[in-house]
Amino acid sequence: MSYRALAPQYDAFTRNVEYGKRASYFHQLLGRYKEHCSLVVDLGCGTGSLSVELARRGYDVIGVDNSPEMLSIAMSKSAGVEPSILYLCQDMARLDLYGTVDAVICALDTVNHVTDPHKLARAFGRVALFLEPDGLFLFDVNTPYKHREVLGENVFVYQSEDAYCVWQNHQQGPLVEMTLDIFSQEEDGRYTRQTDTITERVYPREELERMIRGAGLELLAVYGDDTFAAPDPTAQRAIYVTRKAGGK
Repeated sequence: MSYRALAPQYDAFTRNVEYGKRASYFHQLLGRYKEHCSLVVDLGCGTGSLSVELARRGYDVIGVDNSPEMLSIAMSKSAGVEPSILYLCQDMARLDLYGTVDAVICALDTVNHVTDPHKLARAFGRVALFLEPDGLFLFDVNTPYKHREVLGENVFVYQSEDAYCVWQNHQQGPLVEMTLDIFSQEEDGRYTRQTDTITERVYPREELERMIRGAGLELLAVYGDDTFAAPDPTAQRAIYVTRKAGGK
């Protein structure tokens, strides 16, 4: 999956994402389910906005993503941030850290972007491998409701100062294919068009729970839409809180 067209415009097109609030929410989850948490992995970190916010809350952060284009922006954005952030270019199914960590956070429907269930199960297993005995794995997913009612066959348009994006969705079974035509303005005023294609897969709760157990993790809670309440039928995001099995 390439982000060559999207990466330079990603932050401009996602201004509506409140990364500070998201980081604070994950900070509360970590505090609720783990007594001490210092070293955190931001898995699927993209351009590093969440990584930066977590670092500002005092965590030592490792950002992992498989897109060199996204990581290049993340590294520039993180210059001067303390504690400094280590970025790794890795596929999540081949996650390979230097040692164990206190927690792994996988946010902004990164899980849905892994369209092969077997690959996602391997990724969960790699996460568990590098967690401390009581380490936490927090991840969110776009719900079946969002894939069906919000994404579906819809078209969205985003605009920044020097570009705009036409985002067209096509749903087929559990998959939603997203075609992003990005028009960027050149110095002479003309626009060039580039296209990225992103596919998401809907994962029902039962399927995710099987993967969680298979990876040696235990499910502690499922919340809806960045709350501390169970997801209701119209929740667009579900947040899973898991812990390495055998932890306290």
